[in-house]
Amino acid sequence: MVRNGEFGFADIWRVVRKHWWIVVVSTVGCGSLGLLAATQLPKKYTSQTLVLVAKPTVPIDIVKPVVTEDLNQRLVSMKQQILSRTRLEPIIEKFGLYHEDRDKIHMEDLVERLRKAIDISPLEPMPGTQDRSLAGFYVNVIFNNPQTAQQICNEITSMFMEQNARALEQQAARTTSFLSQQLDEAKAKLDQQDAKLAQFKREKMGSLPEEEQANLSLLTTLNSQLEANTQALSRAQQDKAFNESLLGQQEANWKASRAEKNPETIEDQLRVLQDQLTALESRYTAEHPDVIKTKNQIKELKKRMAETPNNDNPAAGTRVAAETPQMQQLRAKLRQDEINIADLTKRQAQIQDQTRILEGRIQAIPGVEQQLKELTRSYQSALDFYNELSKKRENSAMATDLAHQQEGEQFRVLDPPSLPMKPSFPKNLYFAGGGLGAGFALGLAILYVLMAMDQTLHTEREIELHLKLPVLASVPVLQIAGVSAETTGVINRPVSAKN
Repeated sequence: MVRNGEFGFADIWRVVRKHWWIVVVSTVGCGSLGLLAATQLPKKYTSQTLVLVAKPTVPIDIVKPVVTEDLNQRLVSMKQQILSRTRLEPIIEKFGLYHEDRDKIHMEDLVERLRKAIDISPLEPMPGTQDRSLAGFYVNVIFNNPQTAQQICNEITSMFMEQNARALEQQAARTTSFLSQQLDEAKAKLDQQDAKLAQFKREKMGSLPEEEQANLSLLTTLNSQLEANTQALSRAQQDKAFNESLLGQQEANWKASRAEKNPETIEDQLRVLQDQLTALESRYTAEHPDVIKTKNQIKELKKRMAETPNNDNPAAGTRVAAETPQMQQLRAKLRQDEINIADLTKRQAQIQDQTRILEGRIQAIPGVEQQLKELTRSYQSALDFYNELSKKRENSAMATDLAHQQEGEQFRVLDPPSLPMKPSFPKNLYFAGGGLGAGFALGLAILYVLMAMDQTLHTEREIELHLKLPVLASVPVLQIAGVSAETTGVINRPVSAKN
């Protein structure tokens, strides 16, 4: 008898020995039912294929890929696109799936049913490898017909490969187009900076930093030329003064010789005095005594000419004889001296103007250099950006060619979709094993219930605990040869004081 849910090994052994057939019957029965259910349930067949991610044939350090999206994310994106209604509905129409249910079930439900029949699972990386990137994925299609399952699996696999190739090519083409547009804009900015730099150099020609040494050399040359020109001008002025002095002496001697032969007229005297005054003014200032004296003589001579009536022949006072060759030569030298002085003076002014211009350019060089640095820096930045974009566009163009030639990162089918020969559901062994296990558990549960419901007393201890009376005697079990006590109904029945 079980008290308070507690039982011992003897209780278990007594129940098992008496009701062991219940466990056997329940186990065999449930196993048979599981096997029968496996034979009666609709068969499902699974077609599977393995798709590996093939690395680019060209190393990535030569041609960098333009698609940097993680493969897991790209697989999820492609899975959502391929398992969408727009992609699955044509498959239903192509293979005539669910033909008997089309009039009963809406197309969206059929698409959902097909979506549940398709399973995309990533391939786990090998243990111990450091590369955790996606190595591949499985495509599993479960359907009630093995040929149809294989066809659907092949179609889904083709969709993944086409979608991946098209996505890579489109991404590379979009990247190349974007880089080409950016490169054109960078080229326009580079040309603009180049034009600004060239225009600045044209405007500041002669004041550029690289021309500073040339300007200094030219300034030194101009200073030397100015010094030489000043010395030449001084010598020319001295020569002129000397020739004027000689000419004055020659004129005085000539006029003296003429006065002895033919007395001078008042006009001749006046002309001589005026020539002397001109020579004196070229040498001295107006306050010089000789200049003042000559002016007074000219004034008196003019006064005399005004008082004396001029009744003579006008030609009587003219010179008959011509000037001497020495005087003519001196006058020619004076004219040449005047021309040289004028040329040297003009040349001196030109050199001084050029010197001032060069000095202004040299003084402006620091400011021009600062502006040139800013323009050069902007131009260099634009050039570097243009060169970088040019390299990226070339790399993107090569990546596009690789994607077009399917030489980049592609999907490769390792195992073609299998044609299942045995159903993946239901599995007879699994159903039979499950039935046997369930039957065995049911048998044990029944034995436990029988043991819990047993109210009989089997031992002296149970009598003393249950009846609270001591046992006085017990009748032994009387067994007939070949007959058990359970068969005859005779048991070892103890006699208590109550009896």
